Amino acid sequence: MTTQLLDAASPAARVRAASCVRQKLEFKSGNEAAALAARDIGFYLMGYFPITPSTEVAENLSKMRANGEHDIVMVAGDGEHGAAGICYGAALGGGRVLNATSSQGLLYALEQLPVQAGTRVPMVLNIAARAVSGPLDIRGDHSDIYYALNTGWIMLCARDPQAVYDLNFAAIKIGEHRDVRLPVLIAYDGFITSHQKRRIQVFDDAEAIRGFLGERPDFPSPLDTERPATFGPYMNDPDLINNKVQLSQAMEAAQRVIPEVLAELEKMTGRAYPVLDAYRMEDAEVAMVLLNSAAETAKETADELRARDRRVGVLSPNVLRPFPAEAFRRALRPVKAVTIGDRADSYGAGGGNLSLEVRAALQIDPQNDTRVLSRIYGLGGKDFYAADARQFFEQAIAAAQSGRVAEAFAYHGATSGRPDSRPGTGLPPIAASEVSRGMAQVHRDEATGRLNVELQPLWKMTEVPNRIGPGHGACPGCGAFPTLHQVYNVLEGDIVVLFQTGCAMVVTTGYPSTAHRINYIHNLFQNGAATLSGLVEMYHERVRRGELPASKDITFVMISGDGGMDIGMGPAIGAANRNHRMMILEYDNQGYMNTGAQLSYSTPFGHRTSTSEVGKSLPGKRYHHKDTAQIFAACHLPYVFTASEGYPEDLMRKVAKAQWYAKNEGLVYGKILSYCPLNWRTADDAAQPVLQAAIDSCFFPLYEIERGHTTLTYDPDATDRRHPVSDWLKLMGKTRHLLTPPNAAIVQGIQAETDRRWARIKAMHEHPLL
Repeated sequence: MTTQLLDAASPAARVRAASCVRQKLEFKSGNEAAALAARDIGFYLMGYFPITPSTEVAENLSKMRANGEHDIVMVAGDGEHGAAGICYGAALGGGRVLNATSSQGLLYALEQLPVQAGTRVPMVLNIAARAVSGPLDIRGDHSDIYYALNTGWIMLCARDPQAVYDLNFAAIKIGEHRDVRLPVLIAYDGFITSHQKRRIQVFDDAEAIRGFLGERPDFPSPLDTERPATFGPYMNDPDLINNKVQLSQAMEAAQRVIPEVLAELEKMTGRAYPVLDAYRMEDAEVAMVLLNSAAETAKETADELRARDRRVGVLSPNVLRPFPAEAFRRALRPVKAVTIGDRADSYGAGGGNLSLEVRAALQIDPQNDTRVLSRIYGLGGKDFYAADARQFFEQAIAAAQSGRVAEAFAYHGATSGRPDSRPGTGLPPIAASEVSRGMAQVHRDEATGRLNVELQPLWKMTEVPNRIGPGHGACPGCGAFPTLHQVYNVLEGDIVVLFQTGCAMVVTTGYPSTAHRINYIHNLFQNGAATLSGLVEMYHERVRRGELPASKDITFVMISGDGGMDIGMGPAIGAANRNHRMMILEYDNQGYMNTGAQLSYSTPFGHRTSTSEVGKSLPGKRYHHKDTAQIFAACHLPYVFTASEGYPEDLMRKVAKAQWYAKNEGLVYGKILSYCPLNWRTADDAAQPVLQAAIDSCFFPLYEIERGHTTLTYDPDATDRRHPVSDWLKLMGKTRHLLTPPNAAIVQGIQAETDRRWARIKAMHEHPLL
């Protein structure tokens, strides 16, 4: 076990007095505790977007909502930035609002955070803290929450699942205090606190909860039409500084309000949360300062050293904003040396933010002579063991004994490099000549201006080497890689690919290995198209300047999927409107599969996902899926198509056309139906019947739009193969619930919308201008 966390039933727990309200014992993780707190608080609305490791908060609330355990309105954003906007608007509306995110999600939402603090609109944001990209790392450190330090939000720290539960209640009462009126962030460690289960006490007294929280104050709201107000005016000097003075005063008020609320919470629960948790500090000569779960490991090590007559102690703040500077000054005044550990670096500043702020607090204290050692540890989820804590203590003990600090700042746990070491070679690169076998010949019809494609037989394509090597970590039956194999079979020449975050990216590039034999780039969901468009334009500019050979003839391809055309839609539409010479190919598996099959705008109506759960109160997703191909067609691109991995000849003909248009005219978009047996809840080898049923039901029509002209490439009506949508739904575990009598109206709605969209495509196919 990485970190020993105190649980609510142990003698060493933070219990100070007998509980005053009725509670019951649960065995829950931090994410589950956050969801339980949300249920018990009774938030009005949650705006959210899935990201590991915080996604379970929304997933658990979705399950509870489906089973009628709460009535929180759950609104899925198009990304974390959108989710933050949803929350801001909802909070302005006067109800209690919740969100949960991590890492890049927090950074993507960051622009919105000071807007909400600056207009003094309370809400609660749970952060399962995680490393910030790049490179991409899904495990925990504090590099995300440090970015939020200057946003004007109150920041509470939860070291274990019990604290996650309790501090959500405190957050409501603190943020809504009339002297404060600020949003509150609760930070807990991703994959340590977020996922490890502990015994916790939860309230079993709804009346006591209501008594503690009270009613939300009647703050100004745009829904109050009798008293109109302007929320968020344009404000320059000399007024802006006055607004920030008020924000600073609110933080000063929070210095007083937070201890009062935490003391009231202690009376109600018997659990104490001092602003600065001080462990065995009463006579300590040496101390360690850490945030959250690592502090609990350090406490055990302190006990061991105390048994050997070492006077050591541990400090860990439960509140990070407002920063408890005076509490640190008092606690460290008698201490000779302290090691301050940061799970993130403030690069170039000689320490992480916690270290810098503690040092700043001590600097203005004339009574303090504490020697300070700053250490960066545990980045990207690197485990923090008792042996690590022992080293931190020993370094501080040495400084206390010598009166000097041998090394003021250092990284702890990094592997020493070797000057003679070089990165290992991966798979041998594959030359363009090896894969350019003429499997697809593209000819332009001079009469119509359209392209015709002649394909070699499929058996002959088995000779083409794959640009992705074997041995990747995809699930059995995953459709992304048959799709990519078919795409690569017909692409000629040099290829540069950019993969947005998603399953295909994660399973092919686990450092230090890679399955890619060509140049590969990764960027996050929300910015892949913009990144690739910048590379495309730089390529052409360097060719124009004579720095690169024009004969190289590179094709640029972006691979998206797993909901990437939700959060990434804005930059993709921007790239489409600019008409860069590149391809965007989306493998459509109908959800955020890389983070655990959450709802995406590509998820069809009624389908079960982990954030559109099925139960006695809810039947799955509550609205229809986005028609991405038609959205891109509206950008008047030279070529847009839909395809399926189950129709390889159709797919490869379209990809060959797409390459021609991308090289000669501009941006191309292709949407490819891709099988996901794990999250569609089907057998690994059932791709053919499931995909065929989706196409034969006309739910996923196969067509192309070439220079604005729509052509159906498969018409189930013409071949008498059309089936009702229910024939497709019955083949997947995620949709079988729809075939029960209570959900008949939903199936009728899916069929009606499928018929409507199919009729439009057929009408466009038959019209000479469409």
